[in-house]
Amino acid sequence: MRLTLLALTDFRCYEAVEIEPAQGLTAIVGGNGQGKTSLLEAVGWLASGRSFRGVPDGALVRDGAERAIVRGALVRDGRDRLIEAEVNRSGRNRILVNRQPVPRIAALQETLRVTVFSPDDLDLVKGGPALRRAFLDALLADLSPRLLAAASEYERILRQRNALLRGGMRGPDDASTLDVWDARLADAGGRLAEGRLRLIDRLSGPLAKAYDDLAAGSIGAGSVTGEYRAEWCDHPVAGDPAALTAALADAVVGSRRREIERGTTLVGPHRDDWHLEIGGRDARTHASQGEQRSLALALRLAGHEVVTDAVGDTPVLMLDDVFSELDPGRCRALVEHLPPGQALVTTASILPEGLAVDLRLAVAEGRVEAA
Repeated sequence: MRLTLLALTDFRCYEAVEIEPAQGLTAIVGGNGQGKTSLLEAVGWLASGRSFRGVPDGALVRDGAERAIVRGALVRDGRDRLIEAEVNRSGRNRILVNRQPVPRIAALQETLRVTVFSPDDLDLVKGGPALRRAFLDALLADLSPRLLAAASEYERILRQRNALLRGGMRGPDDASTLDVWDARLADAGGRLAEGRLRLIDRLSGPLAKAYDDLAAGSIGAGSVTGEYRAEWCDHPVAGDPAALTAALADAVVGSRRREIERGTTLVGPHRDDWHLEIGGRDARTHASQGEQRSLALALRLAGHEVVTDAVGDTPVLMLDDVFSELDPGRCRALVEHLPPGQALVTTASILPEGLAVDLRLAVAEGRVEAA
């Protein structure tokens, strides 16, 4: 997979710009606030229909404009593809792939896959369980439409069940309806948990290696381990979705009284965590800042490898200001272990020695020029 053209009109600070990324590594250099990250954000939007920075679509439209136009041309499996998007300040967006309307956002992921690391990814390690769940579920969406459907189904059931609980249980009909939602929640939740567990098994080797590569030579570097923790199941194990469904069904029954009192669902995969440790210590509370940054980057690199192996195609790797987030030793380690394929790297500082740059772009005040 290779992005051959990115064209923006009225996107963020750009009135109009076109770039042709290199087949290998493109370095995007410029001061803070000049528009470097916006270029990556546009590519990420074409791959997912949303900003990886978590902002609403209206914030992507340049001041004074009503809509932004984002176009991306790419080559995949030897075939040319074109994604065109009209991002509106208000109202629905319009997205075409090869001149045809996109029936669902998931079709974008099937056309263009990206792996993004940004400074905010530190929260994957330091933040709460929701961010790690989202990380796993985003990878599941890349790996399996079936598991993406299970995650979407679980979220829909959870919303419906919570709405019923919030309304209060006023009679036998409500209790019967809750029984139905309980069974559906356990079934979808068991399948979702099974998918996450299998994914964690696949990630464990690449994650440990990626972290070891980045931390090589660091004082007191320890190995990375992880454990999927679910309050509704003592020891969740991949390979037995029926057992997971049964365990979740029992937990839902056991928590019904509390859930009716609280008006919300208290057990299920929406509350689970992927607990990460470095050298046997909780990475969230006991790791240094450097260890946490290395682990956050290792998570992205491990996901990149797993997706590449699973789909037989390498996502476009985008590293936003990564070198300013790492100490010199870890920067050298990243340069030495950068995965093959197309990469877009932004930096406001000097690029580390040994980085094989195929194209250097300078960004200033919404303009992009070859440097």
